[in-house]
Amino acid sequence: MSQIPVQTVIVARTKSVALSLILTLFFGPLGMLYSTIWGAVVMIVLSIPAFIITFGHAGFIVWPVSMIWGAWATHRYNQRLLYRAGL
Repeated sequence: MSQIPVQTVIVARTKSVALSLILTLFFGPLGMLYSTIWGAVVMIVLSIPAFIITFGHAGFIVWPVSMIWGAWATHRYNQRLLYRAGL
């Protein structure tokens, strides 16, 4: 009697790039927690002294960088997920 190999199926949802952009638009580096935890930690750690030194004006650089990084990380996550699925 031969055994039939068991096929494992892993179900994972893709992340929304639009939602990532909206979250980072409203919450800045905290919104990056949706797309990349390490990226969010890095941006939060870097932005706190930047905000203190520039009296809050660093937000004009931190917010767009957070949005770009979050969207890129979400896109990259989706690409890796689809690559692993063989699509």
